[in-house]
Formats: sequence, C-alpha cells, structure tokens
Amino acid sequence: MSISQGLLSPLLVWIASPLFALLLLLALWRLPWRVLASNRQLQHLFFGATVTLMLLWVLRAGISPGLGIHFLGMTTLTLMFGWDLAVVSATLALLGMTLTGQESWEGFGLNGLCSVVLPAWVSYGLLWLVEAKLPKNFFVYLFLCAFIGGGLAVAVSGLSTVLLLWLDGVYDWSRLYREYVMLLPLIMFPEGLLNGILMTGMMVFYPDWIRTFNARAYIDEQ
Repeated sequence: MSISQGLLSPLLVWIASPLFALLLLLALWRLPWRVLASNRQLQHLFFGATVTLMLLWVLRAGISPGLGIHFLGMTTLTLMFGWDLAVVSATLALLGMTLTGQESWEGFGLNGLCSVVLPAWVSYGLLWLVEAKLPKNFFVYLFLCAFIGGGLAVAVSGLSTVLLLWLDGVYDWSRLYREYVMLLPLIMFPEGLLNGILMTGMMVFYPDWIRTFNARAYIDEQ
C-alpha cells in the first residue's frame, strides 16, 4: 500500500493495529502447529512462499502514498495453505517489507487488515461457497476459486483501502477515484490471471502442495 509515516490519523492507527493483532492471534491459534513442525515439505513451501510474496510486493507502481498498485497473491497463498497459514505467511512478508523500509510501521495494522486478512477471507469464503454449492470439478475450482477469487480478493483489498483513506480524510474521493478506483478493473484481470496460472501449474504437477485441493475428488473421480 506504500503508506508513509504520518499519512494516517492516530485514531485509524489505534483502531487498525489492535484489530489486526487480534485477527493474527486467531490465525496463530488455528495454525496446525504439529503438522507444520513434522512436515518438512510444508515448512519449505511456507517459507518459500513467504519470501516469494515479499518479492512480489516489492514490484509496485503508484502516484500518491497509500495507493500503490501491485500483485497481491493472497488467493494462491490461501488455496495452498488455508486462511490461517496464509495470514501468518503474508504477515511475515509484510514484516519483511516494513523492516526493509518499503512500508511504515504506522501502516502495519492497516496493511495487515486490507492486504492480508480481508483478501484471505474473501478467497477462503469463495472456496467454501464453491465446495458447498457446486460439484467438485477441476475447472470449476480453477476458474472460480483461483481466477475469479484472485480478482475479487484484490478488488476487496483495494476498495477497503480506498474507503478507509477517504473516511480518514487523507484524500478526497475524486482523487481516490482518479488514481485508484477507476484502475481496479485493470488490476483485477491480471491478478486473477496470475493466480490462475500459478494454481494451474500446481494442480497439474504438484497437487500435494495445495491443502484445499483434493486431487482424488477433483480429478480421479471425474
């Protein structure tokens, strides 16, 4: 999000930071610690995905502080690990971004809410809806959960950021619309395409990397 120091009001900082900390604690509480401790492959995937996500977030564009545009990658992360591990992994990536000066400590809580928790929940919620209402089909999972899910996740992340910056009085709506909102449709498609490509490769060649994908149910029984 590229939130610079002093951009946000103290009120928003004090609301966002404890709320994100609470949700992070919830993710840590739900974390499959025994599985993570005993599964070497999962450990490698987890830390590899965290570093990859951090590198992905470094590549960004934008005009005004707080309105950075970059690939999010949270949908792939959520489908790979579930929302709990995805939130923890992305938080570590955000911590790395903050420690290297790419993000400010002041914006850590807001970044965590808008760029980590919300897109993870959107991706996982769509997955739950697809599994509950639709037949288990390889292409349904790929198109709806990965492609559509990626687009929805970045849209929710971006709109929540814009809404909070507007309510906080950081920018007026016309500027937010001109510099970010009108560009969201252009961001959603490549985000969905990136997640779709990544998930296609893993579903075909490394289905065991994906905690939310049962190859026997989605492929073998078709």
